[in-house]
Amino acid sequence: MSKEFEIVREFETEASPEQVWDAITTGTAGWLWPLEYEPREGGAAPFGGTVTAWDPPRRLTGRTEDVEGISQQTMNQLDYVVEPREGGGSWVRYVHSGILVEDWDNQYDGANKHTDFYLHTLRQYLAHFSGRPAVFASADAPASSTAPDGLEAVSRGLGLPEGAAEGTTVHVDLPGAGPVEAVVDYRSAYFVGLRTDDAMYRIFGRNHFGAPVGVSVHDFAPGADADKNAEAWASRLAGLFS
Repeated sequence: MSKEFEIVREFETEASPEQVWDAITTGTAGWLWPLEYEPREGGAAPFGGTVTAWDPPRRLTGRTEDVEGISQQTMNQLDYVVEPREGGGSWVRYVHSGILVEDWDNQYDGANKHTDFYLHTLRQYLAHFSGRPAVFASADAPASSTAPDGLEAVSRGLGLPEGAAEGTTVHVDLPGAGPVEAVVDYRSAYFVGLRTDDAMYRIFGRNHFGAPVGVSVHDFAPGADADKNAEAWASRLAGLFS
């Protein structure tokens, strides 16, 4: 049964409105995944959508009536409002809305929790990597990672200590990077975020929503190779669940 949804978040950042605008339009590989917007109202938006608001650096809205590749939705809209904050920085209002056509509760719960992780990653990007070119890679663990302990198995496989809380610096073994020091910038029952000087690693416990565990890599190092990163992570994930 089709049902509408709306997810609303507001946050502040030390980044300028122009930096936020660049992050959400041309810098998405640095915190989400590569997306392209045709820079005009009425232009092309991701997932076969249309730009319904283009007002740099204040307002961006992309609307899709028939979402490409996502059978669970018939309408999807992302809306950003960016305003300068008194004394510097920005205030951002983000609204994700649309229509879900099946498995509503699970789909909404997943989207709601993912929103917090994605926007946290946006703030990390703005604070630590703003304006730096990024190479994006992603990989999914095997189907067996849908087990209840799928996310924990990946965390253990990287050497992440069980009790390492947000803000902790840890020694981990990351595919494509090797043994490194990383900051745990996000940790919950559903997601793990690790940040080094040159990259952000996002681990998605999608096993809680009936899907395999996923990983995305936002690599800012000179000469970063998306294919090598993806292959390294796919190999490690396959080994952890063999």
